[in-house]
Amino acid sequence: MGITSLSSPPTAKKIPKEFLLHGDRRVDDYFWMKDKSSPDVLEYIRAENAYTESVMRHTATLQKKLFREMKGRLKEEDSTVPEKLGDYYYYSRTENGKEHPIYCRKHGDLDAAEEVILDVNEVAKDLEFCSLGYFKVSPDNRHLAYLIDDDGSERHTLFVKNLSTGTVLKERIENTAKVAWANDGRTLFYSVLDDEFRAYKVFSHVLGTDPKEDVEVFHERDHMFYYLVLRRTKSGRFITITVESATTSEVHYVSADRPTDEFRIIRPREHGVTYFAMDREDKWIIVTNEDAVNWKVVEASMSNPSPRNRKDIVAHREDVSIDVSDPNPWVEVFRDYLVLFERKNGLSGIRVVSLHDLSSHLIPLPQELCFVMPVESNDFDSTRMRFSYSTPVTPETIYDYDMKSRRLELRKAFEVPGYEPGKYSAQRIFAEAKDGTEIPIVLVHKKGLPKSRKTPCFLYGYGAYGDLEGAAPMFDQVRISLLDRGFVCAYAGIRGGGDMGERWHHEGRMLNKVNTFTDFIACAEHLVKHGYTSPSRIAINGRSAGGLLMGAVTNMRPDLFHVVVAEVPFVDAINSMLDDKMPLTAGEFEEWGNPKVKDFYDYYKTYSPYDNVERKDYPYMLITGGFNDTRVQYFEPLKWTAKLRELRTDENTMILRMDMVHGHSYLPGRYDSLREYAFIYAFILDKLGIKN
Repeated sequence: MGITSLSSPPTAKKIPKEFLLHGDRRVDDYFWMKDKSSPDVLEYIRAENAYTESVMRHTATLQKKLFREMKGRLKEEDSTVPEKLGDYYYYSRTENGKEHPIYCRKHGDLDAAEEVILDVNEVAKDLEFCSLGYFKVSPDNRHLAYLIDDDGSERHTLFVKNLSTGTVLKERIENTAKVAWANDGRTLFYSVLDDEFRAYKVFSHVLGTDPKEDVEVFHERDHMFYYLVLRRTKSGRFITITVESATTSEVHYVSADRPTDEFRIIRPREHGVTYFAMDREDKWIIVTNEDAVNWKVVEASMSNPSPRNRKDIVAHREDVSIDVSDPNPWVEVFRDYLVLFERKNGLSGIRVVSLHDLSSHLIPLPQELCFVMPVESNDFDSTRMRFSYSTPVTPETIYDYDMKSRRLELRKAFEVPGYEPGKYSAQRIFAEAKDGTEIPIVLVHKKGLPKSRKTPCFLYGYGAYGDLEGAAPMFDQVRISLLDRGFVCAYAGIRGGGDMGERWHHEGRMLNKVNTFTDFIACAEHLVKHGYTSPSRIAINGRSAGGLLMGAVTNMRPDLFHVVVAEVPFVDAINSMLDDKMPLTAGEFEEWGNPKVKDFYDYYKTYSPYDNVERKDYPYMLITGGFNDTRVQYFEPLKWTAKLRELRTDENTMILRMDMVHGHSYLPGRYDSLREYAFIYAFILDKLGIKN
């Protein structure tokens, strides 16, 4: 194993393994780390974690200080805005000192006695890990179906609770992902995962029966279709199953009143055509990209929904894109209205369309530079829709908008104790990419902060999957700990994300992926050129696909960044994508390309972080991983760390923090997640020489 003492970085042994693909001979010295059961793998992880603990020990006081700051900005006892479902008002609340939310309801009106329907703290008390997945109350309000992940693997167990008696039913169904109730309140549809962590089957379960007798109602055999969404529509009339690949989708449906009927297909899949369907009266309201890269909304007869029998409700627009956040469009259908969350020149808007005359208007928003998203509503007949609004300096605010009277009502402004929005400023600037494209950057800092090359900068990026939130102008309370220490925080809206519409996504995927990395570099160079900061003061951060971004730009321009934080990074791109038996890999071919095809293999070789580590100086680096991660396997950050240790020529600190319990996502407990942020921020501050 080599050096494993706390005072020195560990050295991994090298066991060369040769590969030959497309006539290219490759050697992977750390392929052996893929064996999760190997004692040598576990020993090396322990050595890395021990070294990390040693290196970070002197920051313990700073970590505690950061945690106290972040915790102090939580309103520890708080509640959500109640949502009416039948005769009940449902909401969740938090209590002082407790990690997880408590779900409650009141019957009749908000002055009624509170009924606790699920206290996640009680569920979690005997578990090392506890994450609540889907949470659905039956249409008759008598039962609650909820999903629990107890090891971070994202494989959930389905439980059903009788809300009248408070007892959890004896049937427990493992390996589930999504759930939806039929209208009888007894029939429950649920999806399950295969060995590749792909939701691929849907079963029907009747309460009180043996799950072994459950009926399979759907089976997706194409491994490219890696995402499955199961839901009861807002009208309550249908159960829909939407299956998606990265470029194609298909919707199946059955009457929620007749759950034993066979599912039918709205439109058979056609490669390159993605659509989502909602119902209204005898029509399907369909959001589709067919001949519409920025999406359009059409209406189709349920009796014959083929493309030739459709009419446009909202036609395709070259300058406006409908927000489609994986895995659903941000579109809501009510009996009389259609609501679109859309984006023009990268700025958010909410459009309301009358389904009687197709007239439309935009909801007036308090600020142009903001982030809005729908808040789920189950009242199909309502004229009121609910949405969440925030800006980089404005905490989340919940609004109700009456689509008939056009009145905007503030329902809740979430409090951040001790925070004064007037002390901070946000703006959007643009950097010029290599090809001349303007790349948006959202900047946040304290008011009056002068431009200076000495200013510390936190630069974040994601840039994949058409993601809308990677660089969105939204509020983030943990960021205040950096702003108050004089940072300028920058969020790069690079191609590959959905910041500037769907074309923006296409210009940063497949054989255009390198645009993502060069855009990010252009953003950093712009900040330096215009005097916001300097390379010796820049810390960069990305997670998952954003971790790939961190690895690529660090290989390309290690001189441009002082600190790199790569969280659960997808860095061993070629090896992982060659193994289509790994979880979720096959479905990723349409985002990244299949390296078994020579053109893609050659392109991967130009940027894959693990394959492009060189003998040269690198910045200070913090790398994280999750031993139970099913999205980015633990061995990707592990192998990358080992190879960096082997080849780097500098003496800058590089540490790996491998969580042995949790998976890909942030820790589910609200205090645990703050401790994670405190650790990361302490590393950044320490390496930038900021000690307070």
